[in-house]
Amino acid sequence: MDRDSQTTEPEPEGGGDLGATTPPDRRQQTRAETVAGRLRDMIAQNVLQPGDRIRERAIGEALQVSRTPMREALRILAAERLVELLPNRGAVVCDPSPREIRDLLAVLAALEALAGEQAAAAATDAEVAEIRALHFEMLAAFERQDRLAYFKLNQAIHRAIVAAGHNAPLAELHAQLNARLYRVRYQSNLNNAAWHGAIEEHEQILGALTARDSAALARILRAHLGSTWAKVSETLEVDTGELRP
Repeated sequence: MDRDSQTTEPEPEGGGDLGATTPPDRRQQTRAETVAGRLRDMIAQNVLQPGDRIRERAIGEALQVSRTPMREALRILAAERLVELLPNRGAVVCDPSPREIRDLLAVLAALEALAGEQAAAAATDAEVAEIRALHFEMLAAFERQDRLAYFKLNQAIHRAIVAAGHNAPLAELHAQLNARLYRVRYQSNLNNAAWHGAIEEHEQILGALTARDSAALARILRAHLGSTWAKVSETLEVDTGELRP
């Protein structure tokens, strides 16, 4: 029987208890979120490259999921603007221009600078301790040369700093823009020299947060996102003159 015509779906890996404790609609949502996470990582790692058509059936078979969670996952990624849903073509990985990437990073840098300023003043001791713990986990991933684990912990640190500012509208805007830049931010640290530089910048971020130095943390976070653009523009071989207004 064609997989896409099946009405039953495999249980999530290691998740037999999920069906017993979670309502059916939530199980479906959980599967879609899991699939979206797998696809997001495939996009970040260039398994699915900008402009590629996402072949639902083939990828669904590879991930062992049926049509419904696959399509829900694609809707999640379309909302994040990592993929585009096109008539007669299906889902295609978004291919933002260098100008769009630069502008998104500039706005994200401003948001993270404001979040850092507020987090340094408003974060609880428990929140600072959690960010410090994430930082050491990230260092362990760096030592293992596990780039994907490192990246996810890196992202968790940035989200935790934003959350520690206790500014809900800022956190919402940050989540939207950061989702669009998921692939870009992963790709920015593929160069080993850039990866070492990012570690040094994160040491500075943690130091400023621990010292509750709002101005320093805002400045470092803004520069941190600026260095992301510098690394990405090298990869894209961007002529910066072409980006001038």
